[in-house]
Amino acid sequence: MGDPLDRLTIRGFKSIRELENFEIKSLNMLIGANGTGKSNLIAFFRLLQALINGNLNDYVRDSGGISDLLFNGRRVTKRLKFETRFGSRGYRFTIEPGPSEGCALTDEARYYGHGMTKWWELGDSPDGQPLLVKEAKEKAHGAQYSKPVYESIASWKIYHFHDTSETAAMRHAEIVQDNKTLRFDASNIAPFLRRLKKRDEETYQEILQSCKLVIPYLDDFLLDVESFGPKKKVALSWRAKGSDYPMQPYHFSDGSIRFICLATALLQPDPPSSLIIDEPELGLHPAAISILAELIQNASKRTQLIVATQSPALIDNFSVEDVVVVNRKRGASTFERLNEEDYRAWLESYSVGELWSKNVISGGPVYE
Repeated sequence: MGDPLDRLTIRGFKSIRELENFEIKSLNMLIGANGTGKSNLIAFFRLLQALINGNLNDYVRDSGGISDLLFNGRRVTKRLKFETRFGSRGYRFTIEPGPSEGCALTDEARYYGHGMTKWWELGDSPDGQPLLVKEAKEKAHGAQYSKPVYESIASWKIYHFHDTSETAAMRHAEIVQDNKTLRFDASNIAPFLRRLKKRDEETYQEILQSCKLVIPYLDDFLLDVESFGPKKKVALSWRAKGSDYPMQPYHFSDGSIRFICLATALLQPDPPSSLIIDEPELGLHPAAISILAELIQNASKRTQLIVATQSPALIDNFSVEDVVVVNRKRGASTFERLNEEDYRAWLESYSVGELWSKNVISGGPVYE
């Protein structure tokens, strides 16, 4: 799985003009108004994972081109710079804009802090494929330093369960073989749960019991394999309490199916080094939000959690020091981890969510 990310530097990326040596803990609840930059921090994780998977140019193209990734465009920002630290190891790199909307990967370096305590320059990539990844995969000299970083980033799971519409993949059958890991949009939720039911009954029951707390009429998932031509597929069919009629995925409400996906992601065995979730509270009943918060807290004991939210009800379940407030100042995103000492007197009368709603913890709309 690798070590979790514990320090991060970003310069010139989207609304993030400068984020220097920022500490990432085991639990990080990002709060802030619309447009402050929470999603842009999550976009960094997508960029880095695309980079080490060899898909940097695809990521840049799908983001609208390199100009759209530069803070305030080319006239203000000449290049993107990033630095990550994973315990005693690290990785830094620069992305240079090309003459059109492409880019080049330059100034790669890896870090090892035990004995060496220095950055080792890897150089410029001739083809956009990271030299760190090449070193790690080819077991070249220095692979013992680059491989743990590569494995950590490669393991990241970035979940986005916003689309629960009738056409959402999670509501449709998927091939039974797509069951190794839960995909970013839970498109393979049924085969993944079926695998757990067959191979890890304890985890499956944990997920099921958590879902029953939010969906009290749920008895069990059915997860039967059906033939679709030459392919074998499975859908998230289920049985209601007191009935033997097989219910279908479209019978779940938006909030119910989203919670099933969240519970599965947070309770999955062998979690990644870091798990990133964007606005998990969408469409959930207040009682479900409290259960979600408990799942997040428990998951943070097994893996690193980075969660972007706009829900005071969700934040109410966490300590002040779990919270990172995202604001926008002079057009740039700022990230501030809170200190409980600064709010001790307030917390005697108010919850964390109430302090945010009252703007005692700043994070509401800012009119510049």
